[in-house]
Amino acid sequence: MKKILFLLSLLLVLAACREPEEIIPSTQTGVGGGDAGDIAGFFLLNEGNMGSNKCTLDFYDYASGIYSKNIFAERNPEIVQELGDVGNDMAIYGSRLWVVVNCSNLVEVIDVRTGWHIDQISIPNCRSITFKDQYAYVSSYAGPVEIDPNARLGYVAKIDTSSLEIIDTCTVGYQPEEMAVVGDNLYVANSGGYRVPNYDNTVSVVDLHIFREVQKIDVAPNLHRMEADAYGNIWVSSRGDYYDIPSMTFVISSENNAVIDVLDLLACTDMTLCGDSLYVYSNTWNYFSQTSDVNYAIVDVKTHQVVTRKFITDGTEQQFQNPYGIAVNPNTREIFVTDARDYVTPGKVYCFSPEGRLKWSANTGDIPSRIVFTHTPLL
Repeated sequence: MKKILFLLSLLLVLAACREPEEIIPSTQTGVGGGDAGDIAGFFLLNEGNMGSNKCTLDFYDYASGIYSKNIFAERNPEIVQELGDVGNDMAIYGSRLWVVVNCSNLVEVIDVRTGWHIDQISIPNCRSITFKDQYAYVSSYAGPVEIDPNARLGYVAKIDTSSLEIIDTCTVGYQPEEMAVVGDNLYVANSGGYRVPNYDNTVSVVDLHIFREVQKIDVAPNLHRMEADAYGNIWVSSRGDYYDIPSMTFVISSENNAVIDVLDLLACTDMTLCGDSLYVYSNTWNYFSQTSDVNYAIVDVKTHQVVTRKFITDGTEQQFQNPYGIAVNPNTREIFVTDARDYVTPGKVYCFSPEGRLKWSANTGDIPSRIVFTHTPLL
């Protein structure tokens, strides 16, 4: 009954805010459900091409087995620009879904239960988000979206998750990307991507008590992805320079803030941690050879050993055009890989069993990237 009342009220809102022809309805596809324990489903963020204002949000419901495409526009008809231009990151913290929208220079805060807009926080050229206690931390390139050898240093914005106000900023390296919290320190991967070929090669260490950078760790050029394991180590990827320096994966110890290992045969485009298993896929391009190195690996973060370089075992990866995102359900160990295909038309999401066999797939929005699992059913 509550769900019916919710849908009726939603339809009234839609009718009041836009003309019927302006409403972009969601579309549903039945792909099959299953028991995922206390995980109700997941949100999937579609980046959309830069300048197209086509960032969208999808939702998969385990109970019904329904994959719903483009739910934000339908549930928030009063938001004229919808989610905006280029969705770069997404996370759930408490009862809210936080979406980092890069070129629209904002963080969209959404109610997890309803999918309704709560607020927007303005942050220029924002990139990634993480949390500690009552605060959200968002990395920012700070300057405009452009290649510039004189691009300024980036910063991290500190947001009070109750008031949704920015209460402080901390200057870090050039064009900061992903971050991880270990203890009372925030680790920030600096890319220097706008200063090509003079990439940054450092990880900034920010003391969260004083919210200031206290150290820089030399790693490798063009840093990007970051995950913190249960052993106090931070896993960070380098994209290299796309010519002579290859993409590699590094391990930093939080005890001495130094690189303790390098997996020099493991390129990384994206990674996700589930227990002691780090799932890594690479789709790295080399301009000299005009080839792309593609791998689907699992690393044991306790031993630092590569367990497999082929976690997709049924050959389905041959269908992929451009693998783009990865996630693993912590309860079922299902593996999800997104495919951006040609980057201008709808992509796909693939669900694999823990053994690497395809279970289902569904069409997504343009350039599907981030997946976050939720314990809250979407009404």
